[in-house]
Amino acid sequence: MGKIARYLNQLIIGNVFDAPEILDAYSTDLSIMKVKPKYVALPESTDDVRKLMRFCYQLASKNIKIPVAIRGAGLDEMGADLSNGLVISTEKLNNLLESDKRERLVRVQAGITLKELNTALSINGLTIPICGHDSDTIGGLISNCPSDNYSAKYGGIMNYVERIEVVLPNGDILQTSRQSKHTIAKKMRQKTFGNEIYQKIAKLAAENKTTLDNIRKNGAGLAGYPNIARAERKGSVDLLPLFFGAQGTLGVITEVILRAVPIRKETKRVLATFDNFVVAQKFLDVANSLKPRELNIYDINIIRTAEETGKRLSEVTRKMDKGFVVFAKYDDKVNSCLRKIGSLRKVLPRSTQLILESGKTKSVLDEFENSLVSFLNYTRRGERVPVLTDFYLPAHNLERFMTDLDLLEKNLHLNLAIYGSYPTSNYSLRPKFDLTKDDYRKKVVTFLKTGAYIINRQGGSITGGAPEGRVKAIVTNDDLSESEKQLYIAIKKIFDRYDILNSSSKLGANTNFTITHFRTSGSAKIMV
Repeated sequence: MGKIARYLNQLIIGNVFDAPEILDAYSTDLSIMKVKPKYVALPESTDDVRKLMRFCYQLASKNIKIPVAIRGAGLDEMGADLSNGLVISTEKLNNLLESDKRERLVRVQAGITLKELNTALSINGLTIPICGHDSDTIGGLISNCPSDNYSAKYGGIMNYVERIEVVLPNGDILQTSRQSKHTIAKKMRQKTFGNEIYQKIAKLAAENKTTLDNIRKNGAGLAGYPNIARAERKGSVDLLPLFFGAQGTLGVITEVILRAVPIRKETKRVLATFDNFVVAQKFLDVANSLKPRELNIYDINIIRTAEETGKRLSEVTRKMDKGFVVFAKYDDKVNSCLRKIGSLRKVLPRSTQLILESGKTKSVLDEFENSLVSFLNYTRRGERVPVLTDFYLPAHNLERFMTDLDLLEKNLHLNLAIYGSYPTSNYSLRPKFDLTKDDYRKKVVTFLKTGAYIINRQGGSITGGAPEGRVKAIVTNDDLSESEKQLYIAIKKIFDRYDILNSSSKLGANTNFTITHFRTSGSAKIMV
């Protein structure tokens, strides 16, 4: 063990590792990248995190920089969980600290998973209604702020976080709250880094009103720190919104207070197939008007690929050479919703399969719900690495986008099967790439850039459903307006003057570094 790892182990209660096999385990996430860290830390308390950050900050002040990445479950798709310096994993910061059943409030450590939290909340009939992976950590959900399949109805993670505790790059602790400019000025008598940040962000917001107005008007993406527009409001500032989508570049989230809601126990599902998109979209509009919990569309090729893995979905795919599958789930007036959907049979094309949930259809609907994971993880002749996922497309331009997609598919010789959530307008493309081929890096970048072009052409945004990390930054860092870019650079500098935290992610991403660190072998993780 090296001197630095040994010293840090004396400093904290948790553990710091530099063994090659452990470093290798933390060198990948769900992205296309592989970046091997020099150290991996598993802190067991907020105080551990403070000591780690203070150590890195003091070194940086002497021009010795150890870049730090914060990692929850390692599920980031754009490489933001990775570092060639220190990786701080929150996996041991996973406790539920206290709960208030009456107020429906719960205080947790940032490394607790969505499944662990909702299992604990369910005892009191409560939940955080996020459609995420069971292993998603609460800190990770805040840092990536994904547009999940439930967020059109339930608002997403941003809707449930009351406040957070953050360890700043210098090791100080910040607890977020909304503060008036008068309060901020008064608190400046106490010379703390947190108070200084509040004052500087308030001043920055006041100096950039036009840019903030443009972000509010046009912003459909999470590149940079667009939630500065939510932080500043009517003469007050709350730093909490800035951490949504920040990907660990501003501070280390250690504790979170969330507000839960009652569980809706009964759900009913609907599945319908269409041989063309125009008819599918008419059905989607009707299904969406009934306020579904989720409403998704899938290219039929996704389901056919799932069949190749053994999934029994012939009832869905029969008589379909091409087309789309629509899947909806309702948790409000479920029987009424099913009756209204069922009444559409007489106006739907004869080729449409309409499957409403019942005792007889439950098994095929269960099988269907697992088909996307089967598709993503069928690695024969390549891997479906996430490159152009979670992008925003307005519903009124979807048909034109499908035409562009057909042309892109032919030009790039890729199978571009789209899937996504209609209510959130959030979609993904996951073609296969052979990571062993010499030219695959060039093909990935070409796909990313041309795909981004047609998304922008139809009024969309490649970061509409999740932030850019390192991979999408290849495109977004050039697409941001100069005023936005300078605003975001200023925000980063206010929080992290030595650029320690995730310094090669978001605006600090370097295209050559990113492409050079594309993986050349498969990931051990299951794609989700």
